[in-house]
Amino acid sequence: MTALDLDLDQVAAIAIGAAVLALIGLVLVIVLTTRIRRMRRQYVVLQQGDDGQSFLDAVTRQNDDVIQMRAEVASLASAVQTLRVDLADAIRHVAVVRYDAFNDMGGRMSFSAALLDDAGDGVVISSINGRTETRTYAKGVKGGMSEADLSPEEVQVIGYARASHPRS
Repeated sequence: MTALDLDLDQVAAIAIGAAVLALIGLVLVIVLTTRIRRMRRQYVVLQQGDDGQSFLDAVTRQNDDVIQMRAEVASLASAVQTLRVDLADAIRHVAVVRYDAFNDMGGRMSFSAALLDDAGDGVVISSINGRTETRTYAKGVKGGMSEADLSPEEVQVIGYARASHPRS
């Protein structure tokens, strides 16, 4: 017996092994073909959305919208910051104290009013009411203080106005 002379049992074993391998290959081909068909159907669904727009087009459009919205938010944040700076300079803190400037007068007809911004800058206005005349004074305020002498009522009204300052 030579190397080329094979036994009938060996040939049968090789044939069976080849048939098994072919069957396994056929099963794998069927499984993979089924998966590829399923993936193609899903791909078609992605390519053709309900409104005729592909999934990729929808994602691209959505991404563009997000980029545009981020730019708008950045613009709005800048505008808000500008408004905060402007608002800090606005007269927002106001207080009024009424009092009797003279012992013989009643009704608390005299008053002091403080009009301040966030830094405590502004003006305090006082109106002193007497029997025969009324005098009105305005004094500048810088940082809650004034270069002019302040009456106790003016100091009090500046304190009230500054107390209305929102805490950071």
